[in-house]
Amino acid sequence: MQNRITELFNIKYPLIQAGMIWASGWKLASAVSNNGGLGIIGAGSMYPEILREHIQKCKKATDFPFAVNVPMLYPDIDKVIEIIIEEGVQIVFTSAGNPKTWTKHLQSHGIKVVHVVSSVKFALKSQEAGVDAVVAEGFEAGGHNGRDETTTFTLIPMVKEQLKIPLIAAGGIATGRGMLAAMVLGADAVQIGSRFVASNEASSHQNFKNRVVEAKEGDTQLTLKELAPVRMIKNKFFNEIQELYQTVPTKEELMTLLGRARAKKGMFEGDMEDGELEIGQISGLIHDIKPAREIIQEIIAEFDIAKLEVANF
Repeated sequence: MQNRITELFNIKYPLIQAGMIWASGWKLASAVSNNGGLGIIGAGSMYPEILREHIQKCKKATDFPFAVNVPMLYPDIDKVIEIIIEEGVQIVFTSAGNPKTWTKHLQSHGIKVVHVVSSVKFALKSQEAGVDAVVAEGFEAGGHNGRDETTTFTLIPMVKEQLKIPLIAAGGIATGRGMLAAMVLGADAVQIGSRFVASNEASSHQNFKNRVVEAKEGDTQLTLKELAPVRMIKNKFFNEIQELYQTVPTKEELMTLLGRARAKKGMFEGDMEDGELEIGQISGLIHDIKPAREIIQEIIAEFDIAKLEVANF
């Protein structure tokens, strides 16, 4: 299954585990990398020295490539970039900001850079910035999302039509059939988040993992567009947001309700009522919690079967 992405990252499968906050620590990243994918440490929920610790532990746990995801809006991003370079990380995924800011600097240290986008416009801007690949993420994805609500099924072929560099599809992919569909539409690889939240190695709270498995169609919704669009599971906190919207709130009132560390409260500390529970629409297809190794094996086996079915259609 060799292509531009497997060659770029020197991995066995064109399957990438998303760098999710409060879920993607060194245990998950190393497990994915050890089993043929590209594991990613999510720096967005880590203080700089905690990130260093995760990188060092990941290096000890795997001899295969892994990456770090860095939200560009991170307050201590200078320190994060310095740590990434000092620790010899070879691949960085950037998101939520201008890819021009750090791409050339990282590449000057031999680091491959991938930027996450939600539109054709920003995919092309990322290509102009010189990134090595782009992740195009559809509206179905969990966590922070694009304002235009473009679905993966329409976004990927539109980006593919204009992009020259490798393209990674994200949003609403958790199965081998979904992986094949994304690649038929033009992706060179897929990035999967929600499915890996429901893994043994994910650092998220067991309560959250259980809630993901329980989720059904319609249990998630994109909200808080005035701040930063985020898809979350409907719970007490979500209902409070909807009630506040009935009053036509100001941006400041929404920020007050959100408060600080709301995502940590839900996904890491396990508060299923007052926490922010970020997950994708595909959670309705996630029915169990299992080791990352089994998740990858299941996805690749289904991908191969679906590919044969299509060939015989």
